[in-house]
Amino acid sequence: MSDPRTGRLWNGFWQIADPKIWIASTIPMAVGGAIAYAHLESFSWWWFFVGAVAIYLLEIGKNAVNEYIDYLSGVDRFVSADKRTPFSGGKKTIIDGKLSLAENLVIAIITISAGSLIGFYVVLARDFNVIWFGLAGVFFAVFYSLPPLKFSYRGFGEAVVGFTFGPLITTGTYLVQTHTISPEVVLASIPLGFIIANVLWINQYPDYEADLKGGKMNGVVRLGKEKAVSIYALLFGLAYISLVLLAVFSLNVFWLLPLASLPLSYRAIIVARRHFNDIPRLIEANVKTIQVYQLTGLTMVAAALLPLLFK
Repeated sequence: MSDPRTGRLWNGFWQIADPKIWIASTIPMAVGGAIAYAHLESFSWWWFFVGAVAIYLLEIGKNAVNEYIDYLSGVDRFVSADKRTPFSGGKKTIIDGKLSLAENLVIAIITISAGSLIGFYVVLARDFNVIWFGLAGVFFAVFYSLPPLKFSYRGFGEAVVGFTFGPLITTGTYLVQTHTISPEVVLASIPLGFIIANVLWINQYPDYEADLKGGKMNGVVRLGKEKAVSIYALLFGLAYISLVLLAVFSLNVFWLLPLASLPLSYRAIIVARRHFNDIPRLIEANVKTIQVYQLTGLTMVAAALLPLLFK
């Protein structure tokens, strides 16, 4: 007979790991890798795989640290039943009785340590300069929620997420493949950063009251729901402007392909303006923001690779 505790821990681990959101880190890895292949016309799947495992482990560790702190602060416990959505209340492992506080902490320590060890392997066997990207990744994974920095509680969480899933992962992946960093990959990482920050921004709406009560002073809580919609629209705008600048700088018109997501982002903004206080109706904006991120990633990979067909 199987041990019920083992089954609970296993289910809890995958709930905190939440593989469906690994798309957040997979997209910048794919874009960085595609640009690397376009520049070198060669690609190491081994180093891409090793880097991906390290990043996924750090992401799991960040989730576990965040779950631990959010439960202690009360923000996960303060989410009312009518505000509970797939985009609110963290991973809900403690609330659902899947994991204890201590188990979340152990998962955080193990996954962050394992991700760090794999990162050191990349540093020693592939490129020493990867160490700076790895150290930054570990730093942000730990202190996104953990005291004394608590970035997500002090209004810096959106910037940390935008930087990590934009420039850090995109350029880090490119570095592992090419042993260098190009201006094009840095510019390409910027729109990804803006859009993933916007995914976090709109996902903070269902948790607004709970975050306010628990002292999680993120951007939406600081500005208020109505004013925060303007920042939501601005982040989309900055993403599209950066794509146009990328196309001009690189002389690659294909970088304009992600503008195909404009109708989705426009609709998301309209929904947010109309329903920022109506969480069931606001969910459409949550979903469309994720779709914008996914479509942007897919079209950016295509934009990086299509010029090879015309050489």
